[in-house]
Amino acid sequence: MQLGFNKSYHYHRYEPTPYEHLEQLFQEFPLYETDHIVDFGCGKGRLNFFIHYLFQSTVTGIEMNEEYYQDALVNLEHYSKNRKSRKEKIRFLLGKAEDYSIQPQDNYFYFFNPFSLPLFQKIVSNIMYSLEENSRLVKVILYYPSDEYQFFMESHPFFEKEGEVKVGNKKDKDKFIIYKSMYW
Repeated sequence: MQLGFNKSYHYHRYEPTPYEHLEQLFQEFPLYETDHIVDFGCGKGRLNFFIHYLFQSTVTGIEMNEEYYQDALVNLEHYSKNRKSRKEKIRFLLGKAEDYSIQPQDNYFYFFNPFSLPLFQKIVSNIMYSLEENSRLVKVILYYPSDEYQFFMESHPFFEKEGEVKVGNKKDKDKFIIYKSMYW
């Protein structure tokens, strides 16, 4: 179920990741409370809340659509009222993903094909610059990956494929692919 269209070729329409697919992913690749995940094109925050609920990890959602961003903030208020959780472990930022300043503690980066290959390449470059400043193991999670994203990551000299999780009806693209940095 894809929702809303963007006026730019570079930004794709919003579609939330199904919960059952997230459950499958995190059964095979669990996170930890110490992890810091960045969700590029977070929409209303589904992934952010799911990860925090299961693992108490810190999650940052980046969203350029102001309406979705406002919805994510409302969802955060509701989520925080219903749980005794530290609200600061979930944050949402309004802006373009390529403008996000990668933080030294960010170690997971999630993409559900939110934008064109040139923007994806720019963000991966931003991740690489961050690694030059603060060496650490980072992982890139692609959901329903485009051929272009896969080719770029498969041929990238600093990332290697760590694993794959088939989901849904298990068609070719119904999967998560996880890449990890090789030098840290």
